[in-house]
Amino acid sequence: MNSTKLTKKQLAVLDFIQDFTDENGTSPSYREIMEGLGLTSVSAVAEHVDNLVAKGALRKTPGEARSLEILDYKHTETVNLFKARMIDVSEEDKAVLVKAAGILGLDLDQN
Repeated sequence: MNSTKLTKKQLAVLDFIQDFTDENGTSPSYREIMEGLGLTSVSAVAEHVDNLVAKGALRKTPGEARSLEILDYKHTETVNLFKARMIDVSEEDKAVLVKAAGILGLDLDQN
């Protein structure tokens, strides 16, 4: 994911999408996002979604309805810290870091 920080509104959009998807088994429509967050237009939602896609926090399939998929946006900094720490450490320390990352659910192979 791009290292650019997300705004409060972008985080709210992501949280809404995640909650909706968890509850309904599918991602929300733009109109549902608009209504759920009290936004005034679908185009405002589209702009937020496009910005989140550009930042690497969200993926969508063009031409497919309800295709919004949240990418791992919460742990990017933690993953980067683990990767930085794993450089030039003993194999024993590396194994401990890999195990800790697994416990935390971090994907150290992500780009």
